[in-house]
Parts: sequence; C-alpha cells; structure tokens
Amino acid sequence: MKIINSISEMQQISQAARRAGERIVLVPTMGFLHEGHASLMREGRRRGELLVTSIFVNPTQFGAGDDFDCYPRDLERDCALAAAAGVDLIFAPTAGEMYPVGYQTWVDVEKISLPLCGASRPGHFRGVTTVVTKLFNAVLPHLALFGRKDFQQLAVIRRMTADLNLPVEIVGMPIVREADGLAMSSRNAYLSVEERRSALCLSRALNDARQRYRQGTRAVTELLAGVLAIIGAEPKGVIDYAECRDAETLEEVTTAGDDTLLALAVRIGTTRLIDNCLLGEEN
Repeated sequence: MKIINSISEMQQISQAARRAGERIVLVPTMGFLHEGHASLMREGRRRGELLVTSIFVNPTQFGAGDDFDCYPRDLERDCALAAAAGVDLIFAPTAGEMYPVGYQTWVDVEKISLPLCGASRPGHFRGVTTVVTKLFNAVLPHLALFGRKDFQQLAVIRRMTADLNLPVEIVGMPIVREADGLAMSSRNAYLSVEERRSALCLSRALNDARQRYRQGTRAVTELLAGVLAIIGAEPKGVIDYAECRDAETLEEVTTAGDDTLLALAVRIGTTRLIDNCLLGEEN
C-alpha cells in the first residue's frame, strides 16, 4: 500500500488506472479509522480494481468552537487498518495542498444542507461539498462509498453529484454499531466510561421510535415525544436536534412512513454525537 500526498501524483495514478480499464473506488475519511470505515473499504475492494482511501481532516468543515485542533489523528494506525481491508492507496494531502494560498472557490448545495446539522453548524456543508468535489477531482473515482451515519452528508453529496453531473456513483453503506448499539464514530474516543454508557440513549431512542412505528404510531409528534423523553432522562445528554424528515428531500414531515428519517444530534458532555434510522427498516 502506498501513501500519496500530492494531488498531481494522485491524478496521474488514477488517469493511468482509467486508461488500463480499472474501476477506481474511493472511500473518503477524516482518519482515526474504525470498523465502520473498514466495512466501506471491504465493500470497495469488492467493487473495483483500484481502492483509494483519503485521509484528510478538512479544516473548512469545522466552525468556530468545533473540535478541529483536537480531532483524533493516528496515521500509522489508520494505514494498518486500511492495509488489512485491502486498500491500494492512501491519499493523505496536507491542508496547504488542498487549499493553497489564494484559494477562494467553494461548492455550496443550498436547500438540503440547511436543516439538521446545517442549522447547528453554519458553513459545515459548504466545507464538506467543496472538499468532496476536490477529492473527486484528485482521485477520479468511478464510485465513492459513504456511511449512512452521516445521513445528511450522504444526501447533500448525492444532490451535489447529480446537480453538477459528476461521473461518480455514490453508494451509501449501513451504519456499523458496537455490540451495545452505539454507532461507531471517531468522536467516540472523546467519551469517558460514564459518558460512553450515557451515549446509549441515542440508539435506545431510535429503537423505541421504530418499535412504536411498527405498532402503528404514525404521528411524528408522538414518535418524537418518546425520543425526547428517553434522551431527556439522561442527565449527561443535551439534545441539539431530534427530527423526522423525508429521507430524500430532508423536508419536515408530520406523518411518518417507512422511508421517514429520524435524525438525532445529542451532546454527551462536550461530545456531539449523531445517529439516525429509517422508521421502516428492521435493524
């Protein structure tokens, strides 16, 4: 496995792979990899001949007061996990390589980026869509894999890819959870032992809402009341948002259906965690 730091070198390798008829698959990450990332890489290995994982903590998607400076980083560990998952190339540019002096161009997806995390983190998705576009231009993938834990991010990137006619297939992959139900996240490393237990209120709330949906509850107000009660009973949990949205448009809904997205953002101590489910899904 080779580590590439230069955009021009990455492009040259990808161009050669395309000329050779190879299918290029990209798994974009910010590093500090876990089993959720590894599941994307293994699927990517199955789907293409050249598997690239990007590792780049993107400064433009962090706002004032966010955790950019303390975001966990461990490139050596990441490379070992990526190699075990079958990755061919790690693309790990510096911030200066991605945003050189004088940089001033942005990609902004408007409507679908506004609610949920977009409301809580102004400018976040502008940074996400810009860096993903730059990664696509550097790696030239035929296919890119994203985890569904960041459901809004996946929806925004799908919208951007369609709107800009980018020749990249976007694949959303299932959330990978710990044995106790906590969604895997690099930010879980911030949690103390007690906070780690408290964080289970997110998956409990999702499971409760899904169960009540299966039992016939369709009013969003009733479903959210249960969610708020479960998370509100956790002293360390502070809700950023708990909302039901249309899974494709992310518009608000008042009556739930199988494809209704229930999305959560909750602070456990100082750590902001997100999780979600589609109400009609089994797991």
